[in-house]
Amino acid sequence: MNETDAERQDLLQRDVLLVVTAMLSLLNGMHFSPFFDPAFILLRPFAAGFFITSPLVLLYITSLFVSLATLVLGGIPAALYERLRGLPRSTPGSLGIWAGTVALLASPTLLGLGGLR
Repeated sequence: MNETDAERQDLLQRDVLLVVTAMLSLLNGMHFSPFFDPAFILLRPFAAGFFITSPLVLLYITSLFVSLATLVLGGIPAALYERLRGLPRSTPGSLGIWAGTVALLASPTLLGLGGLR
């Protein structure tokens, strides 16, 4: 395998891990997530301050908030790993840590979807 094939394989692994991370994060932000209702209750007073009166818009904002919170919290261990290893950019290993942490955060939602909760 030459150098360009190795680069392509590395890019493909990184892309797949990023898609999995985004998918799990979006799934965790859906209305059936156990984190959705507490976030909705906490965001409701702030929404009134920003003149968001539509309940539908508040539901979308809550979903976006939970998804982004999952991404950010899941990225902390991966960022620490990259910092401790002194990596100049993300590797498939660090993206795997990110995807695994997001999967761990999304596990209550996944278990609820499977009827195991």
